[in-house]
Amino acid sequence: MEPSSSRSNFSLAGAGSVLIGTTAAVMIVAALIGWAAGSLAWGFLAGAILGIPAGIFSTYKRYGHAV
Repeated sequence: MEPSSSRSNFSLAGAGSVLIGTTAAVMIVAALIGWAAGSLAWGFLAGAILGIPAGIFSTYKRYGHAV
């Protein structure tokens, strides 16, 4: 038997997909803005800089109660 846990709804795969998905979405949006402004590379860079904290925040917001 497995002991019941209050963290039964916590999934590492789910948390990772939220982190990667949010980061990628911010990077794509920023790259499109950069492309429209004339520099796709700067858009990707800005997206990575903004996307990583956004991904961490969204993962914490979704799975923060499981910690």
